[in-house]
Amino acid sequence: MFFEFNGNSVNEIGSLSLNEDSLFCGYVSVDELEKIYAELGFSETTVECCRVAAGGFRSGVEIHDAYTFTELRIISPDRKHDDCVALYAKKNLFLVVDVADNDGSIKQRFLSAVKRYPAASATLEKIIFAFFDKIISGDVKTLEDTVTKLTDLEELLFDNKADDSFTADLLAIKKDLLRQHNYYEQILDITEAIEENENGIFTDDNLIYISNISKKVERLREDNDSCKNTVEHLQSAYTSQLDARLNSTMKTLTVLTSIFFPLTIIVGWYGMNFESMPEFKWRFGYLFVILLSVFISLVMIFIGKKKKW
Repeated sequence: MFFEFNGNSVNEIGSLSLNEDSLFCGYVSVDELEKIYAELGFSETTVECCRVAAGGFRSGVEIHDAYTFTELRIISPDRKHDDCVALYAKKNLFLVVDVADNDGSIKQRFLSAVKRYPAASATLEKIIFAFFDKIISGDVKTLEDTVTKLTDLEELLFDNKADDSFTADLLAIKKDLLRQHNYYEQILDITEAIEENENGIFTDDNLIYISNISKKVERLREDNDSCKNTVEHLQSAYTSQLDARLNSTMKTLTVLTSIFFPLTIIVGWYGMNFESMPEFKWRFGYLFVILLSVFISLVMIFIGKKKKW
């Protein structure tokens, strides 16, 4: 589908025929791109890139004399999949190529971007701004949800209720935050390349819209990194708590060992069974050993309390 911003109206057009008097936007499939890329002056190598979805977030930006090209991998709000589109920007054309728009959400965001500004005031930079703004529109809520999850985990930790799933939950959040960080870095790479405007297809006065997107994404990245720092803090605190528990257990075992070690000596002593040991034939020998053991245990407990073991 293609749209032409002409005068005071935005019209959907059946085919693309560029002229310098109008601004055009389009959302096409890879098959549709293959039919029109030559007449638009796009390189075949960029079309090759569109045939396969980007495997990573840092796909790079290609600056050509008459246009700028990049692939954009987008994290879906439900985190179940990643979408991928390719972007072409010419002097009066913004073209989005559906590489892997799994649920059609990117197309809906594109349509919202097209309708954001009145036709009379729309510019290439404004449409790009509106598109990226729609792409990241739900990320603030996502980060807020992440902060809530981290706060809940922090409460569990401080209440000493963290269980075996605590580490797994932290690792899952950390992995998602790392993906988001790479995602924001990718967008910043694109906006930086647009702001540099090497091929001169953008108007300097309107590049402030691209700068605004950069600032929004930088704030999101900073919030994301803040969450990552919180995760690392919680991991460290949980490890310290486990060490404290282990130390407490070892201390208890050490105290018990100290208390009952003398009894072990007594058991070993009277277990030698020498005939000359008078206690064996003494009438009160058994009672004597019992009382001796109790006395030694009480003495060791008293010493332990005095030394605050």
